[in-house]
Amino acid sequence: MQTTIKDMLSKSLWARALTPAQLARVEAEVSSRRIDGGSYVCRKGDAVTHWIGVHEGLLKMSSVSPEGKTVSFAGMATGGWLGEGSLLKDEPRKYDVVALRDSELMYMPRATYAWLLDTSIAFNRFLVTQLNERLALFISLVEYDRMLEPDARVARCLAALFNPYLNPGIGLNLQISQEEVGNLSGTSRQRANQALQVLEKAGLLKVDYGSITINDLDGLRRFHGPATGP
Repeated sequence: MQTTIKDMLSKSLWARALTPAQLARVEAEVSSRRIDGGSYVCRKGDAVTHWIGVHEGLLKMSSVSPEGKTVSFAGMATGGWLGEGSLLKDEPRKYDVVALRDSELMYMPRATYAWLLDTSIAFNRFLVTQLNERLALFISLVEYDRMLEPDARVARCLAALFNPYLNPGIGLNLQISQEEVGNLSGTSRQRANQALQVLEKAGLLKVDYGSITINDLDGLRRFHGPATGP
C-alpha cells in the first residue's frame, strides 16, 4: 500500500497539534520525493524554497571547506525536519545535506510554512523548541569535536540522533552502517568500527550487520572513554 502524505505527517510532532483545517491544507500542499543514497538533498548556497522532512532514511548536514575538508554538523532521521532557520531568515542555505541511504523526504513550500507561522500558535511553539534544541545540539557538537577522543565522539554523535524534537520517529534499533556512523561523526569507517567495538564492550550498544541496538542511551550521552585502572 502506498504511503500517503497524511501517514508521513503523522510522524511529525508539530502536525499533531494543528487544527483539522490547518492539517488539511498542509496535506494538500506538501509533496514527497525519493532521494538515492549518496545524492545531495540540497547544496550550500542554494535558495531555500522548502522546509524538508524525513519520512524514512538518514541525512547528514555538513559543509566542505575551500581546502576540501568536510565538517559534519548533524544527522537527520525519521520524523525530523530541517531548514527552518534559513526559511525564517530568507537567506541561501549555509550547508550541504546528503542522503546517506535511500530516503523518502517531504517538502513543504515556503508559502505554506509562512502561513503556518501566521496562523498556528502551536506551530510557533514547536519551532521555538526546535530551534533551541538545534542550537544546543550544535554547541555540544563543537564541544565534542574539540574536547573528545574519537570513541567518545562516536558515542555522542549516536546519542545526538535520539533527540525527541529533532528526530521523533527514531527507535533504539538503528538501521545504520558503520560507514554511516563514520560519516556522521567525522571519522573513517575503520575508526568508527573501532569505536563501536569499544562502546559494545562497555555494554552501551550491540552491533549487528547493518544495525546498532542501543542498550544504554544515557551511558552514550555521558561516555568519555574506556575505563582505566588505577
